[in-house]
Amino acid sequence: MFGTSEFAVPVLNEVAERHEVVGVVTQPDRPAGRGHKLTPTPVKRAAEARGLRVLMPEKLKPFADEVRALDADAFVVASYGKIVPQALLDVVPIAFNVHPSLLPLYRGATPLQSAIRDGRTETGVTIIAMDAGMDTGDILVQERTPIGERETYGELHDRTAELGARLLLDAIERYENGTLERTPQSATAVDADEIASTLTRPLRKEDLTIDWSRHPAEVVNHVRSLSPAPLARTTAYDEPIKVIEARVVPAAGGFARTSPPSPMVVGNALRVCSEPGQWVDIIRLIAPNRGPMTGEQYARSRMARAVQAP
Repeated sequence: MFGTSEFAVPVLNEVAERHEVVGVVTQPDRPAGRGHKLTPTPVKRAAEARGLRVLMPEKLKPFADEVRALDADAFVVASYGKIVPQALLDVVPIAFNVHPSLLPLYRGATPLQSAIRDGRTETGVTIIAMDAGMDTGDILVQERTPIGERETYGELHDRTAELGARLLLDAIERYENGTLERTPQSATAVDADEIASTLTRPLRKEDLTIDWSRHPAEVVNHVRSLSPAPLARTTAYDEPIKVIEARVVPAAGGFARTSPPSPMVVGNALRVCSEPGQWVDIIRLIAPNRGPMTGEQYARSRMARAVQAP
């Protein structure tokens, strides 16, 4: 089993319940938090809780001989965070990969965030037979799932992690009894341009900043795609804030906006008007040196400051 993040933990747990896991490969402990203390990955913690052997190679190609000695019948890869090289894939007859998208759409590192940001109403999980490419292997099992209108990345992450664990067990069972079918991704009816346009990459700092020139619905999708972490960022009243939740509401009392658009107190709410007749209502946020609060609480605090100002 190769895995690192929380997404892979349900996969590890389900596989370990039904099969012999001879080794768990995860990324090395990394510094985290304000104290930069070395912190194990979620998969490492879950594997150690089960008494499983944990391996943390920095480089994978030289690692092939050590893995070969484990005499595994198959690999399972879920949210590992590194490309598994062909030299390592050649150690076993098959390597199952759990990917949270309807491949060949949304290949890469951030398929769930990207699908929500793009306003998709449906995604899914695909189990593929890994090859050396990035999420390009043959499709073994695939299942669709809707994306709720207000569903966040965190909520969709947890749902697809459980779905992925279930589909993986199905794929392994079919492999064991000889009924597993493989469908090349090139044989799907997905247009090549759409495949290219949905290719994803790791999030960068600039990806967190809200672009208030976008349509309000797109802004809300952006917020949903980053909640509960790492959270969308913007500036309100000359201070940085992190936006946890937002929604589109009709603009009452005519059209008003700042230039450029930015969060401001409207009545007792924190809102932004970036489209005639529509507000983005900031429902929950985190301000500097404060915990999560509602937009209404933040608005009241801003008004109180304005009253106290000389």
